[in-house]
Amino acid sequence: MTQPRKGPRPMLLHLMTAGMVSTSSSAAWNLLKSGWAPWSKNLLPKGNALQKDLENVNPEAFSAALLDELNRRHAGFLDGLEKYRAHEFHRTLETPPVLWESGSTRLLDYGATAPAAKSGRPVLVVPSLVNRSYIMDLTADRSLLRYLATSGFRPLLVDWGTPGPADLQKSLDDYVVGDLASALGIAADVANGHAVPVIGYCMGGTLAAALSVLQPDQISALVLMAAPWDFHADTGGPPPALAAARPALENQIATLGHLPVDTLQAMFFALDPLQGWTKFQAFSEINPGAAAALKFVALEDWLNDGVPLAGDVARTCLFGWYGDNEPACGTWKIAGHVIDPAQIACPTLGVLPSEDRIVPPASAQALVDKIPNAELLSPKAGHIGMMVGSKATTELWSPLSEWLSKH
Repeated sequence: MTQPRKGPRPMLLHLMTAGMVSTSSSAAWNLLKSGWAPWSKNLLPKGNALQKDLENVNPEAFSAALLDELNRRHAGFLDGLEKYRAHEFHRTLETPPVLWESGSTRLLDYGATAPAAKSGRPVLVVPSLVNRSYIMDLTADRSLLRYLATSGFRPLLVDWGTPGPADLQKSLDDYVVGDLASALGIAADVANGHAVPVIGYCMGGTLAAALSVLQPDQISALVLMAAPWDFHADTGGPPPALAAARPALENQIATLGHLPVDTLQAMFFALDPLQGWTKFQAFSEINPGAAAALKFVALEDWLNDGVPLAGDVARTCLFGWYGDNEPACGTWKIAGHVIDPAQIACPTLGVLPSEDRIVPPASAQALVDKIPNAELLSPKAGHIGMMVGSKATTELWSPLSEWLSKH
């Protein structure tokens, strides 16, 4: 019998939010009945319109209808949650051969997934450190890496794996001038000593930009997919929530030596607290055997399959990047070298998904703008949707393959 999943993580936050929806909806109705509601500025027009629409409703009848609807949605949320946790799908894709490894980091050769890929041009692919790399190889038909392998390339994926005790002592310097530089050297060897294209996704793009500054002779082209750079873009400063949480985060990192998975998951959850409430309701209405259900479960499993972040890396990302905005301010250093994107001379493609809610397009645009003659691609998709969504092939995979072929 399939064991229920541990996710969605953090489970308590999902359950608490579902409860708060019911409580806050009932409380809001009581305020509306009394004619008083403290609408925020951005909600004022819609709030006033709603109040006007409710002026002539029967309060008792509306209260009963509201309660019925809340109960229906809450039941749908819980049903969807349990259907996900008990779903029979489990990812079974075979892991490609390992070309090199150090600690938990491996270089996976996706040239083995397609007959002609072994003779294709090697491409080094760098994912984020805060999520598992297989978002680029989610299922057999939702895999950017397998698509590239059938398009004349030999993708070599840097898989960070699950960090062990030694990995949790690493800094970003160790990852960039250690693991990434070594993986780049292996990729160049596979290319018979020639420079190779490098693709970086999310935080992996930021690290790939640093690698391009430090080792320009081994990189022939650079693709930056939603790579954050200006962490204060559109905000004017560090997130207030980060400043408020910093003492607790500092204490947690100092005590444990790393940032735990559930703390990271809680941060992603905070980007859209109601997403789980709505998506599990929708999932409850899907046939478990349908393709849409299998895709939902595969993606949800990846979202909940997080890994802890090394303490020094967490401090750099949270307080150096998000807090002090070091990359955009020109003060971020790797191994003592300031990372200045203006020094990147190879052909560069910046991919900025227009509906990205994880890395705001303005944040990633700031990096692309600093690189001379960089080109832009703007998929009509979100941060994850551009990678595995229903339009991923036309919005990202195909144009990316064409751009790599030209460079």
